[in-house]
Amino acid sequence: MATRSIPLSAPLDLPLTMRALGTPALERVPVTATEAWRATSTPDGPATLHLRLGSGSVDAEAWGPGAGWVLECVPDLIGVDDDLDTFDPSPGVVRDLHRRASGLRLGKTGRVFEAAMPTVLAQLVTGVESKRSHRRIVAAYGEPAPGPGDLRVPPTPQVIAQLDYSELHRSGVERKRASILIEVARRAKRLEEVVDLPRDEAYRRLQAVRGVGPWTAAYVMGIAWGDLDAVPVGDYNLPNLVSWALAGEARGDDDRMLELLEPYRGHRRRVLVLLKGSPIKEPRYGPRVALRDIESS
Repeated sequence: MATRSIPLSAPLDLPLTMRALGTPALERVPVTATEAWRATSTPDGPATLHLRLGSGSVDAEAWGPGAGWVLECVPDLIGVDDDLDTFDPSPGVVRDLHRRASGLRLGKTGRVFEAAMPTVLAQLVTGVESKRSHRRIVAAYGEPAPGPGDLRVPPTPQVIAQLDYSELHRSGVERKRASILIEVARRAKRLEEVVDLPRDEAYRRLQAVRGVGPWTAAYVMGIAWGDLDAVPVGDYNLPNLVSWALAGEARGDDDRMLELLEPYRGHRRRVLVLLKGSPIKEPRYGPRVALRDIESS
């Protein structure tokens, strides 16, 4: 086991911060107000990370071949350098949410494929379906994480790249999403490099992969690259949420969403994280989308 302590110069809400990164996504150990776990593949191999929030610091301990790598990246993960001085929203719902979530920090994981896999699986399906497929894939093709915690490390791109569509179908993924996921895995070496590229170039490289459009790229860039201004256009519900929360309009499209978010440019991802984590819900009309069981079809 390796350890490290990171001093904090501002309050940190650990659950909100980790939730904004989609982590931990599948772990059986829950995130609490003072503790979080993460299992990941690193350039040096698998690792388990345990974070404990103390008084003025975060104490981190890690296990596995990638322990040194994940400990080095903890400040990025918990958003130590997330500068809020330039975020001063006008009086209204965004300012209120920001004050209530003053410990939210937007960090980055530095791991592109691990961000891309659940995002691709979420294309054009419900959240319940995509999370179910992700859990099944990790259970089937991941590996036990080192150290304590009873966690599993998500499968590496090398493992996914060798799969056939039919194998992913058993995890509830239809041919289109399976083909995209396999293609992303096959190009993972170049895609992992985007964390070191300028923002616009990183987006271009991601979207050069067939099936990776602006929606997928924005989520991956927010989580892995740390893009504070990432806006996933093409989302089914997000324009309605933004329109309702910021303008009292029950329905909106991408253009309206971008218009309403424009005053927050530079921090638009922060605004979206605040809205999605709030109790604000846009009015729902019509029947709920029926869940599908692709595995049995």
